[in-house]
Amino acid sequence: MSRFYPIYLELRDRLVIIVGGGEVALEKVEGLLPMGARVRIIAPELHPRLRHLADGGDIEVVSRAYQKGDLEGAFLVFSERLGSEVHRALLREAEAAQQWLNVQDETRFCSFIAASVVRQGDLTLTISTAGRAPALAVRIRQRMEGFFGQHYGAFLTLCGRLRQPLAVKVPDFQRRRSLWYALVDSDVLPLFARGLGPQAEARALKVLGLEHSDLMAAEPSGGEIRP
Repeated sequence: MSRFYPIYLELRDRLVIIVGGGEVALEKVEGLLPMGARVRIIAPELHPRLRHLADGGDIEVVSRAYQKGDLEGAFLVFSERLGSEVHRALLREAEAAQQWLNVQDETRFCSFIAASVVRQGDLTLTISTAGRAPALAVRIRQRMEGFFGQHYGAFLTLCGRLRQPLAVKVPDFQRRRSLWYALVDSDVLPLFARGLGPQAEARALKVLGLEHSDLMAAEPSGGEIRP
């Protein structure tokens, strides 16, 4: 049984430090920037795409090897494989400052591990093997990406628009919850999967007992949701 507890973090405007400037660092940066994190790379050499991001002001760069004290102010810390001596120094500094540290493929130096992620709009699915077989997590993610298509994101966007008008029209929580289950179990998702956004929206309103005017009243700018 994994000793790691799954959690989602709010990283907007938080400093994330990555020690190393290669392919792994690039992968982390590409996942962190859309979350609104402030990213700082500490590395004497950079992947060309990281250099491009640095030149554009999207990330900060300290162009040298890690030194003690470099983690000051960080919320999360990632490190590429840089050798046990560097990893131990990172762990000492991170633990002293109560910072979360992830070292590539070295769970003994990690206070957290990064899961493989599937994202479709607001749907986020994570897969972890507790660091034992990351390649398996990647393969599972690839299969899930094929199953959970873009229509799930469209469905969730619509749900976000429906929450307020449904809460106004159906104040009873138990009744409202049963309606949400009815919506999830309905043919609305299959309609989105077929590219029938307007029909999916109309069907969702019918399932929830709402009128289009209810939706427009809550969201004057309105508009159909399409996958």
